[in-house]
Amino acid sequence: MKNRDILFDDSLSLLRSMIKTPSFSREEEGTAAVIEAFMRDVGIVPRRAGNNVFAFAEDYDPTRPTVLLNSHHDTVKPNAGYTRDPFSPDIEDGTLFGLGSNDAGASVVSLLAAFREFHDNRNLRFNLCIALTAEEEVSGKGGIESLLPLLGNIELAVVGEPTGMNPAIAERGLMVVDCTCRGTGGHAARKEGDNAIYKALEGIDRIRRHRFDRTSPYLGDTMMTVTVINAGTQHNVIPAECRYTVDVRMTESYTHEELLELIGDMCGGEAVARSMRLRPSHISESHPFVSYAVSKGLTPFGSPTLSDQALIPAPSVKIGPGDSARSHSADEYIRLEEIRHAIDTYIDLIGHYILKQTPAL
Repeated sequence: MKNRDILFDDSLSLLRSMIKTPSFSREEEGTAAVIEAFMRDVGIVPRRAGNNVFAFAEDYDPTRPTVLLNSHHDTVKPNAGYTRDPFSPDIEDGTLFGLGSNDAGASVVSLLAAFREFHDNRNLRFNLCIALTAEEEVSGKGGIESLLPLLGNIELAVVGEPTGMNPAIAERGLMVVDCTCRGTGGHAARKEGDNAIYKALEGIDRIRRHRFDRTSPYLGDTMMTVTVINAGTQHNVIPAECRYTVDVRMTESYTHEELLELIGDMCGGEAVARSMRLRPSHISESHPFVSYAVSKGLTPFGSPTLSDQALIPAPSVKIGPGDSARSHSADEYIRLEEIRHAIDTYIDLIGHYILKQTPAL
C-alpha cells in the first residue's frame, strides 16, 4: 500500500499546478503536459493522444477486459462573477480555490492517486487504465471518444465528476433536434399563402403538451423543450418557412431514434437531429461496484448533468469529490478534506472490484 499522506500531498501539488495552467476546452496542451510530466515523475509510463493522457497498470494482459478510470482536465472559461484570480490556487481555511478545482480537477488527481495505488500490483483481475481527457465541457470528438479504440474491452468505467462521492448510476442523454415547417409565401394584406409559423406553433404545442409513458426510476421523465425559433423576413410577407429547435434530455427509458421519430410526427414538418452521440446511461444497483458502494454507506442517484459517460459504450458509474452546484460557478473551490476522502474511497471501491471481482467479458 502506498502512503496515503504522500498520495494526498502529491495530488494537492498536481491540482495546484493544473489550476495555474489555463486549460479551456480544445486548448488543454498545458495541463496535458503537466499531467504527463507528473506521471513520469511518479513512475508511470504515460501515453499521449492529442490532449488526452492515459496509461495502463504494469500487469497488462491483452486477453483481459479493462476497468477504465476517467476524468477530464479541460475547463469552461471563468464565470463573469469571479472575485478571485481563477488561476491562483489559493488555500484558505482548508479550501482550495481556482478554476477547475471542483470540475473536475479534484477527480483527476484523486483517481490518479488510486491508479498509483494499484499501478504495480500483480494481482489485478482486470487491466486498469486511467484516461485524463480533453474536450469534455464541449462533448468534443477529440476527447474520450477518440481514445476508445486504444483502451480494449471496457467492462466498467469509473467517471470522475463532482458528486459528493455518491455514485450516479443514471445520467440523462442529450439530443438537439432542428425542426423545419414549410408553407407558402404571400402578401399579408391579401391573405395569400400558407403561414409556416402557424404550422410550427401547432407542432410546438403538441411537443409542449406531450407526456411520456415510460419513466426512469432515477431520472423521472424525458424532457423536451423548444428553445429557439426563427421565421419571417418582414412584416408584410407571409413566411414560407419556420425553423425551431428542440432540446431533448432523455433517460434510459427511450432511445434517440424513438424520440426523433416522435418529434418528427409531432413537429408539423421535418425533424433532423444534430447528433445522436450523447446517449443516456444507466447501471443496475445490483452491479457489483454499485452494490459494494451501497454497502459502504454511499447513496446511488440519478444525475441530470451530462458527462463523458454519454460517450463511453460500457457500464459506468459517475462518482467524484466536490459538488456539482459549484461547477462553472464564480470562485470555484474544493475542500482539501474532500480530496483526501475521495482518494480513500476510490482506493476502497476500485480495489475491491479489480482485486476480487471475476471479469464478465
